[in-house]
Amino acid sequence: MTIFETVLIANRGEIAVRVIRTLRAMGIRSVAVFSDADAGARHVAEADVAVNIGPAAARESYLNIDAVVAAAQRTGAQAVHPGYGFLSENAHFAAALKSAGIVFIGPPVGAIETMGDKIAAKAAVSAFGVPVVPGVSRPGLTDADLIAGAEEVGYPVLVKPSAGGGGKGMRVVHEPSELASALTSARREAGAAFGDDTLFLERFVLNPRHIEVQVLADGFGNVVHLGERECSLQRRHQKVIEEAPSPLLDAATRARIGAAACDTARSVDYTGAGTVEFIVSADRPDEFFFMEMNTRLQVEHPVTEMVTGIDLVEQQVLVAAGHKLPIAQDDVTLTGHAIEARVYAEDAGRGFLPTGGTVLGLSEPAGRGVRVDSGLARGTVVGSDYDPMLSKVIAHAADRAEAIRALDTALAHTAVLGVTTNIDFLRFLLADPDVVAGDLDTGLLDRRLPDFASAEPGDRELIAAAAYKWLRSWPDPVTDLWAVPSGWRVGAAAPTTSRMHAGDRTDHVYLTGTPATASALVEHGESHSLSASLDGDLLTVVLDGLRTEYMVAATDGQIWLSGAGRTAVIDEVREAPVRPEDELGGDAELTSPMPGSVVAVGVSDGDAVQAGTVVVTVEAMKMEHAMTAPVAGAVELLVAVGDQVKVGQPLARVTAGRAGDSADEATQEKEGS
Repeated sequence: MTIFETVLIANRGEIAVRVIRTLRAMGIRSVAVFSDADAGARHVAEADVAVNIGPAAARESYLNIDAVVAAAQRTGAQAVHPGYGFLSENAHFAAALKSAGIVFIGPPVGAIETMGDKIAAKAAVSAFGVPVVPGVSRPGLTDADLIAGAEEVGYPVLVKPSAGGGGKGMRVVHEPSELASALTSARREAGAAFGDDTLFLERFVLNPRHIEVQVLADGFGNVVHLGERECSLQRRHQKVIEEAPSPLLDAATRARIGAAACDTARSVDYTGAGTVEFIVSADRPDEFFFMEMNTRLQVEHPVTEMVTGIDLVEQQVLVAAGHKLPIAQDDVTLTGHAIEARVYAEDAGRGFLPTGGTVLGLSEPAGRGVRVDSGLARGTVVGSDYDPMLSKVIAHAADRAEAIRALDTALAHTAVLGVTTNIDFLRFLLADPDVVAGDLDTGLLDRRLPDFASAEPGDRELIAAAAYKWLRSWPDPVTDLWAVPSGWRVGAAAPTTSRMHAGDRTDHVYLTGTPATASALVEHGESHSLSASLDGDLLTVVLDGLRTEYMVAATDGQIWLSGAGRTAVIDEVREAPVRPEDELGGDAELTSPMPGSVVAVGVSDGDAVQAGTVVVTVEAMKMEHAMTAPVAGAVELLVAVGDQVKVGQPLARVTAGRAGDSADEATQEKEGS
């Protein structure tokens, strides 16, 4: 069988690691590319060869077509796998590879161009009889055209960028008065993400479910589908949990939607692996509409692989090498159920703000029916330069209920110390009654969000953190009685005291005795018996006879604990963070909740603003976050568009009442003249 000897992966993180795994199994030499920020990344370590292609900024490295093509030529790669994101759906990249005599492991340039333009895509599939959502979609639509067209389509409408995906630039608009501002922000976000701010409108389907179909096509006219995936659990049009098959579809609808997906592929002479996305009303599950086709591998492809037993990356490579598909439609069977959760570097308890940090400790689950696609390793630095997805945890079982239970158990054994993640929220979502029942729609996650609260560490975690600090200061072996922090003195033993902060609580923790036999007390609480030991990063705590093992790490006065199915972050503080209320006044300071760049400033320095006015917009990890004035007053700007900002950096100050006072004074002067 003719096959490539060397393949370059034009991507990073978990998808690069995943592609390397299949290439290794196929006996193919793998080449990784990396930016300066990823020099120590896992995909770099696991590849056979690695090439630096530029600075941390994606536009200067992973999106730099010339640099990637040069890396492929330099390493003798006969083909390039693009993964997803970055250049995976870039027709110019595919064309550049072709000009260089290198195979693009993906569809033809024409298919990418047509499906990359959602307006052209709708026209192409309509010609093959594939149903599309009613809307306004033609080239060159101005804001005025879209506003006028929205009246014909009927509210609510969905504003969508013609280029790109992943929810960037998409807006749901319920009222005519909201449309103009939505178009402005959608164009800005689409232009920044895809370099193209073309927009169109679709009717927003009520109670929508997002269902997509995996297709495979070769260069000999063979097209098959591998069943569907349910991707309705999403926020801001970004998927969070996906599963296969969908609990909504019956066998007849599954066959119809699969046939429509195959016709979609045929409409552009598609080859390789691709995904056709449909919108389906939960109220009318037999009615579906084409949304778009992703001309690449999808993030959620593992659930399809687990229910079909087919390695999609292997099929991509074989088709690109000129082979026929080894399977016909009748050969495809779906066995059991698979469900995937995306682990993001974000704080669900703070509005899903992006987070970051260095991975101090890592626990990833294993076992029958469990798969983890991850780009993480101890020491990985998670910054703001790239997408916040860190890994994917997937579970496969005989039925949906068992798969959900298996995924929850796997997530309970997943921990990324040093980086706040969304794992607690994923488990909260899996336990939701509607999710368990399969009654899903794309708005469910946002409706459930107000009910979610990050679990606050309890006394057990505070005592464990204090014990960890205690053990680290304990001499071993003991050589000097006076150096032992046991509290020994003439008379009663004195406790070792730590002040710990977690969530909304700050408490003293008192430990008395020795680690082998101690008593522990959290202020205003009862005394507990304690035994604790530390072996590397494994902390064992026996509290009142109950034994718990924690993976533990610490840095900069912060202790991370993972055990008993959850991760806790405990801060050691020297004194309570108290600030007299009269010092606060009515003024306010807007600070950046995450590292990123300023993409818009909505006011001028010295302007009078009302509470709720958007002052500064910060972009981090491809998402925009608007900072609004918490009080009315005069604004002082501290940043400008293009500035890079850090977590907690002041962006603007609002002096409460000053703007209003000036207005009153002006009125008084006018009346007195």
